[in-house]
Amino acid sequence: MTDAQQTAEASPDLTASEPSGPTPVPLLAPREGVPPVIADADALAQVVAAFAAADGPVAVDAERASGYRYGQRAYLVQLRRRGAGTTLIDPVACPDLSALGSVLADTEWVLHAATQDLPCLRDIGLVPSRLFDTELAGRLAGFARVGLGVMVETVLGYSLEKGHSAVDWSTRPLPEPWLRYAALDVELLVDLRNALEDELRRQGKLEWALEEFAAIAAAPPPPPRKDPWRRTSGVHKVRRRRQLAVVRELWTARDQVAQRRDLSPGKVLSDAAIVAAAQAMPQDTRLLAALPGFGTRMGRRQLQHWQAAIDRARELAESQLPQPGQQTAGPPPPRAWAEKDPAAAARLAAARAAVTAHAETLRLPQENLLAPDVVRRLCWEPPTDRTPSALAPALRALGAREWQIGQTVDLLSRALTD
Repeated sequence: MTDAQQTAEASPDLTASEPSGPTPVPLLAPREGVPPVIADADALAQVVAAFAAADGPVAVDAERASGYRYGQRAYLVQLRRRGAGTTLIDPVACPDLSALGSVLADTEWVLHAATQDLPCLRDIGLVPSRLFDTELAGRLAGFARVGLGVMVETVLGYSLEKGHSAVDWSTRPLPEPWLRYAALDVELLVDLRNALEDELRRQGKLEWALEEFAAIAAAPPPPPRKDPWRRTSGVHKVRRRRQLAVVRELWTARDQVAQRRDLSPGKVLSDAAIVAAAQAMPQDTRLLAALPGFGTRMGRRQLQHWQAAIDRARELAESQLPQPGQQTAGPPPPRAWAEKDPAAAARLAAARAAVTAHAETLRLPQENLLAPDVVRRLCWEPPTDRTPSALAPALRALGAREWQIGQTVDLLSRALTD
């Protein structure tokens, strides 16, 4: 039994202390009050100087307007550092924060669910070289719930304000209650980081977490998604290739309108409306207007715009029609394995069972011990030599971290061999 297994089985105090009853906890308030929003170059220069002179990790958060605006840009950035306090920055008025990013380049950044915020922060010049992700730390430490509010309450004993996470952060001016909510998101983030570091060290998992954080910080931006229209909700109901072409044309037309108007695509035309039009393939705007999502609120010009997209799909040559099902590299869906390759299906069942059992022993989610896609790819085309020494480089090539390889390579070797 490894040190990590022994400590995981001991008694993870923090994970055992999640509130189970109506015990009241104090509502957190910003220690310095709600700071003003930085929205001009002079004020931003003062913030840069203050954060450069401060010390310790910097807590960072960003608010987007998902569901309201096109894309995932940041509409508010919150930072807090010992000696500088909390600052709120309007990245619409100050779109280039690279000077702030430069003075914080060698500082550890503390974020909650870092992969959600890093893309929009990168776009405005904020790119960490080192980070600590409190959500991922909570997962590795065995917390059942890892939302920021729950973890602050569980670990630190304070309750954060709720109710503004899904508001339209592109609103200007931002209401004072929203700003207070945003400031609180970084108020205790470093305190939470310190408590989680202690817990991870106690469980023997701190080195694992640091390796994960380093991988997140070093990861390049993801490549553009191939055929993003295939992610239209309900597209699985569309079977024929020409109907799929209607989905593609409507999705593309909607995306162009959404980008031009800076609106969430769903506010321009719903996915359900796209699928309904693809299934019906109406011949004219009168028939289109009768479909769900194209009702009386839609003007004549809008209907003509959508009908033109449908007509373009109808006129495409057969060779231009999309193929059903997205062509992806790698193994087929696991449900098809039993028919395509029964031996691979058996390997997958054994490997999954072994990884899941070990994850339960370590008190962390199975997907954090080893990504399901890594397990699938290894089982579909395993090396001829299935000894641990041969499997380790195969796992490494699939993106597994060293700590994950150390924890799983022996059990995967046994599962694939048996």
